[in-house]
Parts: sequence; structure tokens; C-alpha cells
Amino acid sequence: MSERTTSAECDAVLHAVSSAVLAVTRHLSVREVLQVIVSSARRLLDACYAALGVPDDDGAFGEFVADGISDAQWKMIGPTPRQHGMLGALLREGRPVRLTDIRTDSRFEGWPKAHPVLKDFLGVPIKDGDQVLGIIFLSNKRTPGGFTCDDEELLAMFAAHAAIAITNARLYERSRELSVVEERTRMARELHDAVSQKLFSLRLTARAAAALARSDPDRAAREIDRVERMAGEALAELRAVIVELRPAELDRQGLVETLRDQVRLLDRLHPPSITFTFEGESPTGCLTPEVDVVVLRIAQEALHNAVRHAYATSIAVRLSRTEAGLVLEVHDDGRGFDEETGADGVRGLGLSSMRDRAEAVGGSFTVDSAIGRGTAVRLEVSA
Repeated sequence: MSERTTSAECDAVLHAVSSAVLAVTRHLSVREVLQVIVSSARRLLDACYAALGVPDDDGAFGEFVADGISDAQWKMIGPTPRQHGMLGALLREGRPVRLTDIRTDSRFEGWPKAHPVLKDFLGVPIKDGDQVLGIIFLSNKRTPGGFTCDDEELLAMFAAHAAIAITNARLYERSRELSVVEERTRMARELHDAVSQKLFSLRLTARAAAALARSDPDRAAREIDRVERMAGEALAELRAVIVELRPAELDRQGLVETLRDQVRLLDRLHPPSITFTFEGESPTGCLTPEVDVVVLRIAQEALHNAVRHAYATSIAVRLSRTEAGLVLEVHDDGRGFDEETGADGVRGLGLSSMRDRAEAVGGSFTVDSAIGRGTAVRLEVSA
């Protein structure tokens, strides 16, 4: 940093870098870490806009976080960018880019209609050795004169922290993959040792009851009672095994971002407009892993029902963190159904499954629906 840097500026630098370091070392999802880095860089370098992208293998970005743009603006802009124009050049060339006006550069290819107008630009590759992991860039510096050499050095520092976060996430994911293989082997053994043996005994007992039905009805009745008891035990053991099948995304991203990604994917794949909103502080660490899984599975089932059976034009998913706990709401404006008669009975099994899941973690589950006025699913779980 140059000698012109003031003491106050140094303090701001140290504070922002400290936030980035803490974000990397705390148990946050990689997306949360990248968001801290982008937000800190934008504030410190006094830019209107900042963004960070990690490319995928399909010509787009697997992770793309921004600061300075509202959710409403994002929705108007549309899907995350592709690897073209200046963003693609940064990825390919792997060198910093500092411009007084990005629009005059030959690598610039424009932006969507609702995109804010960018002028002065500073972009830095995020590198692990010679490998480019992603890019971080700023635009429209508020201070007159545009971005400086000092700004470029500072942004490179934030890029280094982003590289640590991304590398750690990838190492964690690889370790998770190895753990999944080991876990599958263990669960196969558990299923074989416990559930499959019990089901085999259940089958033999049922055959014995059938054989005794005419010759010894009393004994046959006792055998049938035994079948019922064994079936209940097998079901309980099977549920215990299934509960342990925790989706890897929950550990990698956390509940909020996992839900956000799932809604984003469904919104792209299906005709209804599907939105996700989250209110309150992050629920990370306030709920047990079992509750995380239940909230995710109920949201998935409710979304599946709405997409497949509701004939809705819009579906809204809302997750709220309150003092009491967590509230999940999934509402659609579709055709609805009669809760009394189960008029569109295709949902019956799904609703029972959601209610069972909620009760298993002490949650409260309600459904409000009627023919012609849509369906609202609500789950409340105590912290």
C-alpha cells in the first residue's frame, strides 16, 4: 500500500480483512463466506457494485454473489451471467483488469436491459497457484478518479481469501464424497443386519398365520398380532436409518441457501413463477441436523405437490427465523383441494408424510386449502 494511505484507511483495511478471515474460519457455508468477502471489498473500496463468480463446467457460474443490487433488481436482470465478455476474459487471461470505462473495452459485450450501467471497473482473478478458481470485480467507484493501484492491491488480498474459502469448500466436498461412500456401506450393513432380517422373520410368521387360519384360529390370531408388532419394529428401525441420510448440500451451504437453490432450479424448470424469501437471522447452528432435514424435505414435498398437481401460476416459499424457532410456508394460487374429502387424493400420501415428519421433531404442521383458492402449507419448529 502507498505512503498516502491514512491511519483510518489502514484501520478499515484491517477490519475488513479480519471479517474475511473470520468468515473463512467460521463454520459458514461457502456462499456466506463469499458474500462477506464481496460486501467487505465493496465497502472498503467505496464502489457501488461488487460481485464474485465461481465458474461451473457448463459455461455459467456455479456460485455468483453480488453486493449493491437488491433482490428486486436481480429478479429483473434474470439468470446469472455466462462466461462471456469481460467476465470470460478475466477467467481466461487470469490477470487483473482496471478500466476507466468498461464500455469502451473490446472485450465488453453488453449486459441485460435491467442491469445497472457500469463504468469504471476493477476485476481480479481468484487463483490457487496458476489455477483460476473464479473472479471478483468492482464497478462505479464513488470517489472521483476511479480505481487506483492501491485498490487493485486490496482487491487482490480479498481474492486470496476467496481462494482459501473456495479451496476449503472443495476439499470438504471431496471428504464428504468419501464419507458418503463409507456411510452407504455402513447403512447397507445396518439394513441387512436389522431391517432385512426382521422382514424375513415377519414373512415366515405371516405364512404360519395363513396356514393356521383354518385349523387353529386362536393361534393364527396370535401370529397375526406378532406380525403387526414386528412390522412396527421394522418400520421404526427403517425410519431411524433414513433420518441419518442427511443431504450433503445442507452441510455445504446451510438450510437457507439449499432451499434458495432448489427454488431457483424449479423456477427455471417449471411454468409457475416460484420465489423464495428468508426473514430473520441465519438459522445456522440454532437447529439440530434432524430438524434441518425435516424442514428441507417438507419444503420439497410441498413444492412437488404444487408444481405437479396445483396448476398454479405462482408459488411462494417463505422461511422465517423467529424468537420461538423456524417457520416454513409454501403457498400456491392453484386449484386447491377439499381437505375433508381429499378431492384430489394424489396429495394424500404426501401430506401424511409431511405431517409425520413434522411430528417426529416436535413441530406443528398445518394445511389450508379449498377448491379454487390455492393451498398454504405451514410448518413451525421450535428452536
